[in-house]
Amino acid sequence: MEHSSHRTTAPEDRIPLFQKAVYSVGALVNQMQAAAISAMVLVLNLGLGMNPILVGLVGTIPRLLDAFTDPLVGYVSDNSRAKYGRRRPFMFFGALISGVLFALMFQLHKENTEIFSFWYFLVIQCLFVVAFAFFAIPWIALGFEMTPDYHERTRLQGTGNAIAQIAWLISPWLFTFMYTTKDVVQGARVLAIIFGLFIAVGGILPAIFNKEFFVNPPKPEKKDVMKDFFSGFSIALKNRPFIKLCLMTFLVFNGFMLASAFTSYVIFFYDFGGDYAKGGVLLGWFGTVTALSNFIFVIPLITWIATKIGKRNTFLITIPLSILGYALKWMGYNPQHPYLLLIAAPFIAFGLGSVFTIVSSMLADVCDLDEIQTGKRREGTFGAIYWWMIKLGQAIASLISGILLNATGFNVILGGHQTAHALLYMRLCDIGIPIVASLAAIYIITTFEVTEDKAYEIRKQLEERRGKAQ
Repeated sequence: MEHSSHRTTAPEDRIPLFQKAVYSVGALVNQMQAAAISAMVLVLNLGLGMNPILVGLVGTIPRLLDAFTDPLVGYVSDNSRAKYGRRRPFMFFGALISGVLFALMFQLHKENTEIFSFWYFLVIQCLFVVAFAFFAIPWIALGFEMTPDYHERTRLQGTGNAIAQIAWLISPWLFTFMYTTKDVVQGARVLAIIFGLFIAVGGILPAIFNKEFFVNPPKPEKKDVMKDFFSGFSIALKNRPFIKLCLMTFLVFNGFMLASAFTSYVIFFYDFGGDYAKGGVLLGWFGTVTALSNFIFVIPLITWIATKIGKRNTFLITIPLSILGYALKWMGYNPQHPYLLLIAAPFIAFGLGSVFTIVSSMLADVCDLDEIQTGKRREGTFGAIYWWMIKLGQAIASLISGILLNATGFNVILGGHQTAHALLYMRLCDIGIPIVASLAAIYIITTFEVTEDKAYEIRKQLEERRGKAQ
């Protein structure tokens, strides 16, 4: 564990409560769209009978599109010099357009063929991820620059991440809601309109009220735009601390997402023998307990610990706790006592709670390191590449989960009469994959170079350099 000289935050580096609150609404929008899609996409298989491979593809292909759009949006935002800022104009229009597209995405009907539903959902989702990138990437970059303080960055991300847990409180109950309406497909259509409105309205609030820290950065020199874009992309990928943060998040987050794809099926078919109503209630409570744990004590505790012993040291405590949670799921999957599963939820919460609180703060530190090395502020580029790595992992997780689900022998036609072989291998995938991924993440984070002492030294050098440039 690293040894750091603990420092307190100067009053002028504190972010006002209102600014934190409005920024946190953006965090809720960002997490809500991801949580809602993850929960509602079950309608493709369980409502429309779509093949799991096709369901995996509609989760994979839009993420591959992000490989181009996210870094491009980040580059454009970094180099924009619009009257209202580098970030906020993009956030405003991105939120409005993506809200409309989200509402359209789930306007599906059982009368349509499988291929029609596949292409309709895929095309609308591709348009949605492009539009949402124009909100999310500038919003992420804005968070990196709202304060120059090492610890205040953690508090900002902790506040945003805590508020964002509301999305994960709601999302586990979405399938139950869809199932209790006339049919799950109609329920998805109604929910899509509700969430589309929320994305549009909630997304424009930080665009209107949040302030940008670098309001008048130097105008970029005239240059070959594509050459500069790829040069900046290449420089970011050569930044070792940045790549380590990407890999660590890739492992922890997507290990969780891959497991989540199996959790629903294990609950439905192992614990409750194909009873969607009862399974949906347990699934809802499992997500609720996880999100409540994050909101009430996990994220506040992680934030507090990180400001006392450093960000890297905190990971060495929180990730092992999440591994314990995954291991406890083996006991929790019990058809006689299915609600034992809830014991694992608070421990699992430490994994994602620490990733989206601490890593986001560490990324801001990496942006300072990049400015020392290159002389440029490129929060948009770093944020875009980082979140693209997460989305790439989601795409891979979505595709692999569909392949693995078929490989286990699961057959939706069998309903509650799945084979013992299929039920065993679904549980093994659900528990084993995130444990292995988390162990690899622990190894990576032990080698992260930007300690608290180094972060403050970098800030000192930057302020001296900027003072000389004025």
